[in-house]
Amino acid sequence: MNQRDFRQYVNWEEGLVDRSIFTDPEIYALEMERIFARAWNFVVHESQIPEVGDYFMNWIGSDQVIAVRNKQGGVSVLLNSCRHRGNAVCRAEQGRTKTFVCPYHGWSFGLDGELIGVPGLKDFYRDDLDKAQWGLGRAAQVESYKGFVFATMDAEAVGLGEYLGDVGRVGIDMIAERGEMEVIDGVQKNRIACNWKLAVDNMYDWYHPMISHKSAVQAKYSPIFDDPDHVFAPNTQMVMLGEYGHGIGGPMFTREQVEEVSSAPDPHAVDPFLSARLAPKVSESMGPAGLRTKGHPNIFPNLWITLTGMQMCLRIPRGPEETELWWFTFIEKDADETSRKNVLNVASHMFGPAGLLEQDDGENWEQCTRGTRGVAGRRYPLHFGMGAGHDTVSTDGGQAHIETKVNEHGQRWTYRCWADWMSAADWPALRADHAAPPTDRV
Repeated sequence: MNQRDFRQYVNWEEGLVDRSIFTDPEIYALEMERIFARAWNFVVHESQIPEVGDYFMNWIGSDQVIAVRNKQGGVSVLLNSCRHRGNAVCRAEQGRTKTFVCPYHGWSFGLDGELIGVPGLKDFYRDDLDKAQWGLGRAAQVESYKGFVFATMDAEAVGLGEYLGDVGRVGIDMIAERGEMEVIDGVQKNRIACNWKLAVDNMYDWYHPMISHKSAVQAKYSPIFDDPDHVFAPNTQMVMLGEYGHGIGGPMFTREQVEEVSSAPDPHAVDPFLSARLAPKVSESMGPAGLRTKGHPNIFPNLWITLTGMQMCLRIPRGPEETELWWFTFIEKDADETSRKNVLNVASHMFGPAGLLEQDDGENWEQCTRGTRGVAGRRYPLHFGMGAGHDTVSTDGGQAHIETKVNEHGQRWTYRCWADWMSAADWPALRADHAAPPTDRV
């Protein structure tokens, strides 16, 4: 299994993907090693841990980690597993503490993970235990981009800036460049009986909304559905593909819309969302193509950001056929109470466990996962070939992008890059041999 070339499971040119990659337990186990334990994973937003001792628990693949504000003002990312017997040293999902104490035998650890207390060190261990060698496991690298803290368990991983690249940074900027942002307390969590990759590739899928979400459109439960053709924009789509599997896909602002808003006497009155993007600091950060995208970004492997820049979701693997979804909701720190209530209303009713849209999606993902189990069914690959070979990559100010109609470029790119990660023995191999984002036909 470890020496297998996983590119055999993904046909990039035709958009064909072998069904076995969604339920095979051996493939899943290798994903934990070769993708999640290597990649830069989002662990916390700095607004969630503002003071020394504030912590937030998250997952990096199959490893539970604690992101904690240390005494130096930085962020430590620690494995939530005592070095004595492996027990969890923290049980609360978030809070504030001075130390982490294992409830089994009382070993205690500082905010940097160092072992600082051992009951019976003198009497039972006879002073024969080097505490410096038995601290909590730590992330190999921790970095922050505009308040978004990422960690990797691999010391050989490229730096976060190189990892994110232009596409990853644009994705995060959809939230970060809205102003001084903070996470609203209360991460919404639920589990769905699906493979994590199917929950990820859905964020690029603008083929399904008018079918899967037809009831939401008909109910017009939100004003955004008053004009579904405008919301889903099937014929004005933009895709941006980045190194290591990042991507953005979905509707876009056309050049005509940008010109209309930028030349208006009161741009905010024409389109407040786009006018905010056109502010000099924001437009410089996001770039000429980035500021026009309205699609969903995915930071590989599993961080999905909504097109509004109001929410993001981790698709956390819980086995080959189960995924836990964590929804984070953002708001400007200086937002008034009315704005805050509006954001909470949308966040609670669109996505997440009570979300009208994601209840539709979750049912689809479960059925799709079931459809990859069968012995006979696995003879037939899944088709992600919509638009393959029919579109051209353009460049605006150095930003490669594809202006097109509804397509499956983002999904195909996700699986192509997945195969690169799975085939590489280590980070040097991945860095040397991974697909570069397309520059011509796609």
